[in-house]
Amino acid sequence: MSGEDDRLDRAFTALADPVRRAIVARLSRGQASVGDLAEPFDMSLQAVSKHIKVLEHAGLVRRSRDGQRRPVHLVPAALEELTSWLDDYRLAHERAYRRLDAVLTPIEEDRE
Repeated sequence: MSGEDDRLDRAFTALADPVRRAIVARLSRGQASVGDLAEPFDMSLQAVSKHIKVLEHAGLVRRSRDGQRRPVHLVPAALEELTSWLDDYRLAHERAYRRLDAVLTPIEEDRE
């Protein structure tokens, strides 16, 4: 398995959890503290921190230092890699459907 496959596996595994998807969605609007990220959930800061660590391990988020604060940031390049991977398959399927349409259209026209 390649390094790219490992990154994709970690990212998709991380995003399989609804809490982590919600964290990523929140971070898409800008950086946030762990406290800010924990606010909508009925769980401890420690539990939210564990979710953030999974996202960090997957390369989807990173933490920086701002004095005493350690804001969490989204890593746009990681999401672009996921989008690119998905787009490759979407485009392949769209091409297959267009070829199928090209075959079926004359058949439908003959029925009319």
